[in-house]
Amino acid sequence: MSVATASFQEKTDEQQAITEMVRQFVDNEIIPVAEEFDHEDKFPEAIVEQMKELGLFGVTIPEQYGGMGLDLTTYAMIVEELSRGWISISGVVNTHFIGSYLLIKFGTEEQKDHFLPRMATGEIRAAFSLSEPEVGSDVQGIKATATQAGDGAWELNGQKMWVTNGLGSGVVFVLMKTDPKADPPYKGMTCFITEKEPWAERNEGDFAGLEIPPKIKKMGYKGVESTELVYNGYRCPEDRVLGGADGVGAGFKQMMDALEVGRVNVAARGVGIAQRALELALRYSQERKTFGKPIAQHQAIQFKLAEMATKVEAARLLTTKAARLKDAGERSDLEAGMAKLFASETGKEVVEEAFRIHGGYGYSKEYEIERLYRDAPLLLIGEGTSEIQKMVIGKKVLERNKN
Repeated sequence: MSVATASFQEKTDEQQAITEMVRQFVDNEIIPVAEEFDHEDKFPEAIVEQMKELGLFGVTIPEQYGGMGLDLTTYAMIVEELSRGWISISGVVNTHFIGSYLLIKFGTEEQKDHFLPRMATGEIRAAFSLSEPEVGSDVQGIKATATQAGDGAWELNGQKMWVTNGLGSGVVFVLMKTDPKADPPYKGMTCFITEKEPWAERNEGDFAGLEIPPKIKKMGYKGVESTELVYNGYRCPEDRVLGGADGVGAGFKQMMDALEVGRVNVAARGVGIAQRALELALRYSQERKTFGKPIAQHQAIQFKLAEMATKVEAARLLTTKAARLKDAGERSDLEAGMAKLFASETGKEVVEEAFRIHGGYGYSKEYEIERLYRDAPLLLIGEGTSEIQKMVIGKKVLERNKN
């Protein structure tokens, strides 16, 4: 006698529909051209235009501002699918998402009304900036400064580094030191909403004082630009301090809050690239024959595939938990750190195992795994290195388990 049972679903009907739509978009529009854009290091303008039409720039922006108003968990699922196709595409929406998160949570009503509707459609894209040429993980060591002038405007001076979407964005959320004597230093930092002309290497008029040097050449993560930003006498109106007057000195905490969701984002990217590597390994191992049979039938290869599949699933579950905690209004700094650490390392490990399974062909640019092999290491560094994640995790585990 059989018992009727409902099948287990990890996703709601809405999440299922959205991720299927994005997966189809990735399979049809991104994967077939990713190699070409990667090889030429060319910005995928046509793909970005399609993403605007699909509403992907407004996924988490509230409906009142023209967005979809979806939660972080659904967004992470979308990022996984995009990253499965090409992590550079997920980079285009990642910094934009963090900018919109900062506005939604900390922005004044005027700031939200001014920026969010245009950000929801992708008319303007956002970037955010913490790092400097001599400062990466130690954010409190930033040197770029902002000084308030007599008319209330702030003058920004300093050099920023590793800014994804740095050239093509229309607005950059940038952390500056406003009180060099603050103790501890993080209390003297402020986040500014700096507008700029998209794709202009030298800004003029209202945005004068901001230059973008030629984009940084990279091993992987091509197509999307990573740039420096040079602020030299850039004047930022008083009402463009994130959060208004109350935002002065609150920039560090605002940015760290955003990085918490950013780490979920990077974790989802790790899951996506690992998922694609697993798919490629499964396909190739069933096509390639040695000693009279497909290599998938050799135990050595099956063991590799078993570990890869297990790690991908574990990384996905950690990422989903961190996202759901944040959506529930709980602190997820520990969980986001764990997800980012495990998923980024999994991305690198699964890609390398897929590379090994491909043998000599994995080293050829004719096979997709070669691109993944160059892209995956980025995730070990972005949004805090693995070593920084371990520091965060260790600290938070001790805090939650005091004797």
